[in-house]
Amino acid sequence: MQRFHFRDFDAAELTGRKNGGTISVCIPTLNEAATIGEIVTRVRRDLVEEIPLVDEIVVIDSSSDDGTREIAEEAGARVCLSSEVAPDTGTHVGKGENLWKAMHAASGSILCFLDGDIAEFHSGFVTGLVGPLLTEPSVDYVKAFYERPISHGDTLHSQGGGRVSEILVRPFLSMFYPELGDILQPLAGEYAARRGLLETLAFPTGYGVEIAHLIDLARMGRLQSIAQTDLVRRIHRNRDEGDLGDTAFAILRVLMRRLERDGKLRLLAEPSTLHRRWWIDGETVMPLVREIPEPERPPLRAED
Repeated sequence: MQRFHFRDFDAAELTGRKNGGTISVCIPTLNEAATIGEIVTRVRRDLVEEIPLVDEIVVIDSSSDDGTREIAEEAGARVCLSSEVAPDTGTHVGKGENLWKAMHAASGSILCFLDGDIAEFHSGFVTGLVGPLLTEPSVDYVKAFYERPISHGDTLHSQGGGRVSEILVRPFLSMFYPELGDILQPLAGEYAARRGLLETLAFPTGYGVEIAHLIDLARMGRLQSIAQTDLVRRIHRNRDEGDLGDTAFAILRVLMRRLERDGKLRLLAEPSTLHRRWWIDGETVMPLVREIPEPERPPLRAED
């Protein structure tokens, strides 16, 4: 599996390699007012106005109520409300849903997905992901990897982020899908791919979308078409254990489906959609229950 560094690629040189293709930067959002403006501004200034590498910036939003859409539009993005894209297909709330809707809203032959909560964003996030697609004909899908710091109070520690990856996903892959063990950041939300390949993949509507792609690409015999790019460091807001538990639950539902589909495990009952946990504060003990069905959007077309 080929690895690259974002500094391997020059935006002007990449622009000359588009050969009539187009690039859409797609950003799923839900209340990302603190960071979305800087991300869109950087991409627009560096890669649309100064060097015409990117053809469009599309923000697909899940009804944010903090001004995210207004900030993104003012910064230069085309903003779409997820529920209004392909309305005949219905709507779900979730990151994967927004990415699936991006394929309807964006026009690029290459789609570059970026999370909307990245701090200290630089345009190398885009050039590093689309670079292998424009320079290596055998590459169809590019994942980011990076150092993931975690904050403790006002201090930023270089290690400790990516807790769901380390506690759930890596042990799972080691046990059931060891062929994916070389993927350094399996849950990275920054990746780029050719539209033709993305259209053959299912999209879980929540946080299970990234790991679903990797498992499905392996099943399709496409591991050799995956490359990885070092983006050095990704800083974003750290979520609490309750949010991470919900994320892990959604991912686990996706993983269980694929274990059964791939003949690695036989389920005797349908897994529950209810994530049950507890909130404990002194003598107060309160149950917290959230329904997380994690449905999946089907591929837009059959694999060639």
